[in-house]
This record gives sequence, C-alpha cells and structure tokens, in this order.
Amino acid sequence: MTYIITEPCIDKKDKSCVDVCPVDCIHESGRMLVIDSEECIDCGACEPECPVEAIFPEDAVPVKWEGFVKINYAYSEGADAVEKLVEERVAAFPPEHL
Repeated sequence: MTYIITEPCIDKKDKSCVDVCPVDCIHESGRMLVIDSEECIDCGACEPECPVEAIFPEDAVPVKWEGFVKINYAYSEGADAVEKLVEERVAAFPPEHL
C-alpha cells in the first residue's frame, strides 16, 4: 500500500511532508505534491505533518477524492502526466479550498 496526496494540496505545496519522508518519495508537480507509489514504504510519517490534511493511506482516501489515487500513480509516467490529470480534475471538480 502507499499513501496518497489529495485535493487540499492543490496550490498549497507546504512540503512539511517532504522533510519527514525517510525515502524521498514525495515529489513536486506544477500544482501539487504527489507520492511515488513505487518508492513509498508505507511508514506514515508524512500524514501527520500535512498542515492541510491532504495525505491518506490509499485504502482510506475519502470517496470524493478517489481520483487522486490515479493522479499520484501517474508520477511514474512523468510530471506532464500528473499535471494533465490535475488540470482535468480541477476543471471537472473545482477544489473546495480555492
């Protein structure tokens, strides 16, 4: 299992989670941070550090943000793939916090 970064991170990118990640699996894309599922060791260190409460275990992502699982997994395809999915998501479901 991996952790997933969701909607509250869009345009926030606080990076507190990056500082505590022991394997450097959290990466920055244009509008948000994502977790590389191939690198994540499921330690959970990032979750309590997120000031906007955007990080969840994959099996606990709220239903309204399930689309972010695909966005985080897209990291393996490159930053452009992540950004395309983020922009599509924002166009279809404008973030509550923006």
